[in-house]
Amino acid sequence: MIRYALTCTNDHGFESWFQSADAFDRLVASGMVSCTVCGSQEVAKTLMAPTVRPARKAGEQTPRPLTAPQNPAEMALAAMRRQIEENSDYVGLNFAAEARAIHDGEAPERSIYGEARLDEARKLVEDGVPVAPLPFLPARKTN
Repeated sequence: MIRYALTCTNDHGFESWFQSADAFDRLVASGMVSCTVCGSQEVAKTLMAPTVRPARKAGEQTPRPLTAPQNPAEMALAAMRRQIEENSDYVGLNFAAEARAIHDGEAPERSIYGEARLDEARKLVEDGVPVAPLPFLPARKTN
């Protein structure tokens, strides 16, 4: 895949991805590339600087993986997520019904987390069921 900076005859600038340079040429020749602003099919490539990563300096450590927390706030959020997932039951999309059943004494009291639509969550709060939004989306468990 290759990304090109493009411009039309009306000087509108935009970017687009193409499978290859040949694919770009074929698509332009067949009139299938048009300006995202005005729709003009007279489109040309413009000068674009390549994205180049700087070389690492001697002795510099390899950067941490993207999934590792990078700052104290992310580390605290990751710790909170671990705590919730280890000490609570994931009830998925049945969160509203399960929370209401626990509140009404129809189900055993325990910590749960899951997902609820906005209207379901609002109704739980209005009915005095103690719930709070999580600052992360739970990983949906399958099978």
